[in-house]
Amino acid sequence: MTSIGGAGMVDWNLAVATATRLVRPGPEISREEAREVVAELRRHAKAAEEHVRAFTRMIPEGTEPEDTPVLVVDRAGWIKANVAGFRELLRPLLDKMEERRSGGAGGAVLGAVGSKVTGVEVGMLLSFLASRVLGQYETFAPATRDLPASADGGGRLLLVAPNIVHVERELEVDPHDFRLWVALHEETHRTQFTAVPWLRDHLQGEIQSFLDETDVDPMTVLERLREAAQSLAGGRPEGEEGEDGGRSLVEVVQTPAQREILGRLTAVMSLLEGHADYVMDGVGPEVVSSVGEIREKFQQRRARGASRLDQALRKLLGLDAKLRQYRDGERFVRAVVDEVGMDGFNRVWTSPNTLPTKAEIAKPEDWIARVHRKAES
Repeated sequence: MTSIGGAGMVDWNLAVATATRLVRPGPEISREEAREVVAELRRHAKAAEEHVRAFTRMIPEGTEPEDTPVLVVDRAGWIKANVAGFRELLRPLLDKMEERRSGGAGGAVLGAVGSKVTGVEVGMLLSFLASRVLGQYETFAPATRDLPASADGGGRLLLVAPNIVHVERELEVDPHDFRLWVALHEETHRTQFTAVPWLRDHLQGEIQSFLDETDVDPMTVLERLREAAQSLAGGRPEGEEGEDGGRSLVEVVQTPAQREILGRLTAVMSLLEGHADYVMDGVGPEVVSSVGEIREKFQQRRARGASRLDQALRKLLGLDAKLRQYRDGERFVRAVVDEVGMDGFNRVWTSPNTLPTKAEIAKPEDWIARVHRKAES
């Protein structure tokens, strides 16, 4: 068994097996149609690369950024890719939790629960997410035998074919337009990280600083996982709320330093997600004839959400915050581009010091005053 941190806090192999077993089946599709979808998504990913470069002007002409692979995967493939990333990113935190488990009061209980139970619970959460993600740029993606990554061990673009087909059918939109529209969003993320060499290391540094500050009792984290897993399995009584009102996993923050880091991370993620939404809609009218219809229906789908259970899990996992990031970030990007143009907006990628703060995401004019007016004075 592959494990992390001494005796192992999470049985990752079991997490993959559980998620793969529990994930909902994809839409009914013939083998021939599936091959056509995969081939079209690959073509769209290549076309999106050129469209995004031309629109964003982040990559100077004649410059070739680091190449990162594009993988069209099924839900099981998405699960395997994300577990590999989680294992790498969470290693410091799990090592710390393992130390506390060995010497803390909750060690015996957690040891009895064991890495296998935790692996099952992580797998249940991954099975929930695996049917919802359309695409993803994996920033921290160690290469595996089945899942290549960029040469430096980070970066690959995933397009989840069955989920894309499911949503395009649900929305009743033109499938060819929708596939290109999704590819534009994910390609923007790939461009962000390949065109801005310092961005990956900066983001990883912030995340690791957050994890280094974490002083969460292992039983607390385990209880969060169990709460989410029991919700998935219907094991939590309807209407029952935790004593803290059902905070997300990310919101288990104990120190002022963590709150400060989380504010910076929220601002960066809002920028990245909002920029991708802005680009996909900006490029859209030229290459996606039905972009207006797609955006309207997709926004309605986002706002409508799903069942009460789905909404509860979104809250617990922090997915509702991610939806706010799309909205707030897109407003920031649009306001800045309207005021100072695309090249003026691209100053945001100069250094970590030119990234917007959480307050500036809400007030773009403050970012413009800090970055542009100060530079011009």
